[in-house]
Amino acid sequence: MRAALIALRAVVAREALRFVHQRERFVAALVRPLVWLLVFAAGFRAALGLSITPPYQTYITYETYIVPGLLGMILLFNGMQSSLSLVYDREMGSMKVLLTAPLPRWWLLLAKLMGSTAISVLQAYVFLAIAAAFGIVLPLWGYVAALPALVLAGLMLGALGLALSSFIRQLENFAGVMNFVIFPMFFLSSALYPLWKMAESSELLHDICAANPFTHAVELIRFALYLDWNGWALLWTSLAMLAFGALALWGYDPARGMRRG
Repeated sequence: MRAALIALRAVVAREALRFVHQRERFVAALVRPLVWLLVFAAGFRAALGLSITPPYQTYITYETYIVPGLLGMILLFNGMQSSLSLVYDREMGSMKVLLTAPLPRWWLLLAKLMGSTAISVLQAYVFLAIAAAFGIVLPLWGYVAALPALVLAGLMLGALGLALSSFIRQLENFAGVMNFVIFPMFFLSSALYPLWKMAESSELLHDICAANPFTHAVELIRFALYLDWNGWALLWTSLAMLAFGALALWGYDPARGMRRG
C-alpha cells in the first residue's frame, strides 16, 4: 500500500510539473471556452432564440446555459492533451519504464488519469472565476456541488483519451484523431443547445446527441451547478468511464498493446 501511494504521488506530481512548464497549454485551455462564452454566445442566443430555455427555466441567459458545456470542453481538451503526452512518453520510452514498475498496471494508469483530472478540474474552476468576473454568476453552492460532477466527467474523458493513446503509435496520427473525436463529441451534444432544440431540426441528430457520453457529462455538470440531481446522467457517465477505462487497460496490456509499442 505504501509503494502504491508513493507511486500515485510521484505520477500526479510529474503531471503537475509538466503542466506548470507548459503555460501555453493553460492559456489555450482557457481562451477557447472564453471566446465561445464572450463572443459567440451572443450570436448563438440570437440565432436560437434562447433566453429562458425549457426544461431549464432557472437559466436566465444563454451564457449561463452554455457554461457547463464549456466546462466540459475544458475537460475534454485537457484529457486529450494529457493523452498526447502519453504517446510522446511511449516514443521516448518513459511509458514502458513506468508500466514495468512492480505495481498493478491498472493502478499506474489510474494514477496518470487522476493527475490529468486534477489539472482539468483546476482549469475548470479558473474558468468559472473568470466567467464570474464578467458577471456570469451561478448559485454559490453550485460551485461546490459541481466538484464531484467535474471529477467524474474529467475521469471519463481522460479515460477516453487514455484508451485512444493506447492504440496510436505516433504523435502525428494522434493529433488527427484528437480532432476527429473532439469536435463531433462537442458539437453533437447539449453543450451549446438543448436536446429539445436539436429535435426540432432532426430526430436522428437528437438521438445521436442523446447517445453521446459527452452529453451526459455536460448534463451531470449542468444539474450539479444548479443544485439539482440527474441520476441518468450520473449512470451513463459512470458506465462510459468504466468502459473507456477497461479499453485503456486492455490497450496497454503487455500481451497486446505494449508489445508493439
